[in-house]
Amino acid sequence: MTAHPLEGTGALVTGGGSGIGLAIATRLAADGATVTICGRSAERLDAAVAGADLGDGPGALHPVTADVTDEEAVVAAVRAAEAHAGGPLAAVVANAGGSTSIGPVTQLGVDEWAATTALNLTGTMLALKHGAASMVRGGGGSFVAISSTAGSLVHPWFGAYGPAKAGINQLCRQAADELGPSWVRVNAVCPGLIDTDLVEFITAGGPVLESYRENTPIDRVGSPDDIASLVRFLVGPESTWLTGQVITVDGGQSLRRGPSLAGAIEPLFGADGLRGVVPDPA
Repeated sequence: MTAHPLEGTGALVTGGGSGIGLAIATRLAADGATVTICGRSAERLDAAVAGADLGDGPGALHPVTADVTDEEAVVAAVRAAEAHAGGPLAAVVANAGGSTSIGPVTQLGVDEWAATTALNLTGTMLALKHGAASMVRGGGGSFVAISSTAGSLVHPWFGAYGPAKAGINQLCRQAADELGPSWVRVNAVCPGLIDTDLVEFITAGGPVLESYRENTPIDRVGSPDDIASLVRFLVGPESTWLTGQVITVDGGQSLRRGPSLAGAIEPLFGADGLRGVVPDPA
């Protein structure tokens, strides 16, 4: 194998300015891919590129500001990535995600539900829609969606997050069937608890972290590099007959059960609220 097995691969990574997305982007670039990262914060993207210090050309990172819930912005990001790569893309990683929706189902806010679904599921769909079109034009490629164990393993009180991630998993299966004849592979990766700024309130310690740990056979919190290693495999030449899969990277947590947020959110909703009690609107 060459020293840079992904040289000549044009890639786009959404949500690439920090955490899992940045780890994925730098891993692909380290193997020679020309990687464009997008996100909503230009400052964060610029800092990520400067911090990676990969230079220009093959193996470089290029920033482009884009909100993945905005279709025109996603189209522009794909075009920018193609321009940096000098042609159609060969890899797209839909990593952008997060949640503003949390709490008992009887108290979920519609706006928070819609925002969480848009960011996770619609954002992935738009990256797939336009990224896959580029890969088809180029003769094939690999699309990887970053989902979550919450898409298949019940996570009580996670609001819209789990249902949105479940939608991503099914979207990837459907797209894999549709796009296989065009040599585009589509897979989803489902991280467990990963040490990022987004979940620092959990990894800092407390009952939610303990709930994770007691249900994880390999007793440690995951790292962004754990996810980047699998994505690199799915993007690379080692996995050209692998498509339509939903692959979990969670230290074995999915063998047991999802975490309980009760210790963190009971003060907000009360013990009765957690089991669905709300005042009678009448």
